[in-house]
Amino acid sequence: MVTLDTALTALEAAADPAKAPEMAAYHKAPRRYLGVTVPQITDLANGWRAEMTVEDRVALADALWQTDIHEARVAAAKLLTQARLRPDQAAWDLIASWVSSFDAWAIADHACDAGERRLLADPSRLDTVETWTTSPHMWTRRAALVMTLPWTKQNFPKPEDAAIRDRVLGWAAGYVADPDWFIQKAVAWWLRDLSKHDADRTRAFLARHGEAMKPFARKEAARLLA
Repeated sequence: MVTLDTALTALEAAADPAKAPEMAAYHKAPRRYLGVTVPQITDLANGWRAEMTVEDRVALADALWQTDIHEARVAAAKLLTQARLRPDQAAWDLIASWVSSFDAWAIADHACDAGERRLLADPSRLDTVETWTTSPHMWTRRAALVMTLPWTKQNFPKPEDAAIRDRVLGWAAGYVADPDWFIQKAVAWWLRDLSKHDADRTRAFLARHGEAMKPFARKEAARLLA
């Protein structure tokens, strides 16, 4: 049985004290860093996951997140990053509860990667995500776009997926005047990825809203368009 203590011991054993200050300077969020690489964390989390029930994984992920150690939070997200997870409501509830504590892109993106799977498993959860789009917390607003990136990637979306694509583009339209760099970058990321599979929708969005975007974001969003 993997416990919080054994998981932290494993992370500590993989730590590189020389890398830890570099990571702290790079990520900028004020928390403890061990200097463990993402591939190392992924290998550890995969091993733990293989011998745990879903309920135990959710409990360990919650405990790891609460340590506020960078690598422990990444490991928490990795424990729940799986397409098929049954039952998954507790996992989704936990991931959603993390969003308001996001304060740096790396941990946020790993957690959003786990959240993507739970949204694909049950798109009705987008009703919750939609409430994030008006949050005063920038990272929460950003998570609404990052966690819905799977809907940019379908070449032949089903009607219900096309409707979700348009729904998220509506959220993005509400973000275009937001001055925050991370929000502008998220809009550009969503549009750029969409342009690989639905260039017409991307062009239509930029024609309507592009002038309100920051120039760097508009350029990035259109980068793959012919």
